Amino acid sequence: MTDYGRGRGPEPWHPEDPLYGDQQWSGQQAQQAQQGQAPYGGAPQQGYPQEPQYQQQYPQQYQQHPEYQQQYVQQPQYADPQQQYADPQQGYAPQQGHPQQHGYAQQQGHTGQHPQQQPVYDDQGWDTGQGQYQGAVQTDLYAGVDPYTQQPVADYPGEAPDLYSTQDAYAPPQPPGRRHLEPEPVEEEEEPEAALPAGGGGDDGDGDQPGRRGGRSKGGKPKKRSGTACLLAAVVIIGVVGGGGYYGYSYLEERFGAAEDFAGEGSGETVDVEIPKGAGLGQMGRILKEAGVVASAQAFVDAAGANPMGKNIQPGLYPMKKKMSAAAAVALMVDPSKLNVLTVAEGWRNTTVYAAIDKKLNKPQGTTKEIAQREAKNLGLPAWAGNNPKLIDPLEGFLYPARYDLGKDTTPESLLRQMVKNAADKYVELGVEAKAKELGLENPLQVVTIASLVNAEGKNHDDFRKMSEVVYNRLKKTNDVTNQKIEFDSTYNYVKNQSEINFNLKEAQRFDNPYNTHFVKGLPPGPIGNPGTDAVTATLNPDQGGWMFFVSVDGDKTTFTKTYDEHLKLVAEFQERQKQKNGG
Repeated sequence: MTDYGRGRGPEPWHPEDPLYGDQQWSGQQAQQAQQGQAPYGGAPQQGYPQEPQYQQQYPQQYQQHPEYQQQYVQQPQYADPQQQYADPQQGYAPQQGHPQQHGYAQQQGHTGQHPQQQPVYDDQGWDTGQGQYQGAVQTDLYAGVDPYTQQPVADYPGEAPDLYSTQDAYAPPQPPGRRHLEPEPVEEEEEPEAALPAGGGGDDGDGDQPGRRGGRSKGGKPKKRSGTACLLAAVVIIGVVGGGGYYGYSYLEERFGAAEDFAGEGSGETVDVEIPKGAGLGQMGRILKEAGVVASAQAFVDAAGANPMGKNIQPGLYPMKKKMSAAAAVALMVDPSKLNVLTVAEGWRNTTVYAAIDKKLNKPQGTTKEIAQREAKNLGLPAWAGNNPKLIDPLEGFLYPARYDLGKDTTPESLLRQMVKNAADKYVELGVEAKAKELGLENPLQVVTIASLVNAEGKNHDDFRKMSEVVYNRLKKTNDVTNQKIEFDSTYNYVKNQSEINFNLKEAQRFDNPYNTHFVKGLPPGPIGNPGTDAVTATLNPDQGGWMFFVSVDGDKTTFTKTYDEHLKLVAEFQERQKQKNGG
């Protein structure tokens, strides 16, 4: 209790109650309170005098418990039956209908202000009120009214009304261990719904069944659920579950299931599928799927992974059947002959290149050669090329050896233009025009011509460098061994449009043609083929060994010599091998 005083009776207990909660309350403190011990800070706590009606109603109980008598009876009283406190805060006047109203018991610390008088007791041991504190009399405005609830006294005289039995009463007090627990959640009342149509829905509408929560609304009427709303909710749930299940199944099927695939080598029309440079297997699979060749990109990726050559698929244009199995598609694409590309090998002559273009583009034989002769000046040749009237083919040496992807729109003219551009770009990159003067040549075209000669005669870069040294030494005016003749068999074969090793040397020496180096001095008018980058770089950086002759005795290894006598011995050995080979 606080210092403001309370009457005995039921005690409201709620967070809104000023006396809500006993801080650090325990059962030990309750026991100390019963024994008169001080539960707070060691100071004794004064009890309150018991209402007389309880003494009269239960006299035996109080007589049997002297501690209660000592607690309530021996307290000095401030109220007089005929007097009231001058200060309303010091106590209350007797309430109406009470023979005796007890005020505050004197507490420690007030003895100096309120001197006590010896109380007078009746024959039952109760204080008669005589000898009370004599103070100023003042009318108590709150007589007969509970100081906190301001409710009129009812029932028994001096008894405050029961605050826990009314409709809006506070909850009964809880033990200290449960006083600060969160209140139990209260279900929100559902909004009343429209009544079901006759015969509709599965709810019988019985809200009085025991154990059913929310069966009745606040007004007490049974609540009915809408059958349409239930049906709608069921449809939504089925849609969500079904849609999620479908996408989940699709994801699992795509991730872990066998990829969709066709069977067989394909059927129906043939389509050209172009694989761009740098494409990975996944991109290839998607391109093939979009073209209708394979059923799924994943099937193609799996098949390529299972094929030992699957990672070597090259970009280009592939003619393929629709609805092929992934394995069949991979097998076709790893076969170089099936790839719709044109690869110009190093040293190829233009006549060979023209024939290959006609074949790849399904053109009549001679179509590309005729276009090359007619459009040679319009295909992008460098300014220093194609000016010699003795040239057999101005494009010789300018159809750069490389791989060319053939698309649907590829034509002989567009392909020739691309080859010439590649050659011109490469010659600029290697500095052919500037290097020609350092080498003592008349023009850059002679660099390309020498490169075409060594590319036709040699087999590797070392051969190319030594052979270019042979050419430069034979071109010297001091050369009295060959008299500035190159004497390469490849030039005679070029004029004859052949590739023969065993031919009549004397006949070749008599054959008058500006390209025949067995007959003329110096270099031919132009290249005799299309040299690769390796041959061109070797020509620009020849060996310095002083080589003048070379011969390949066994047809594989090339032997170089500096003197003519050494060369004649090698020539004799070569001829003997050729006789044995031919059975002569």
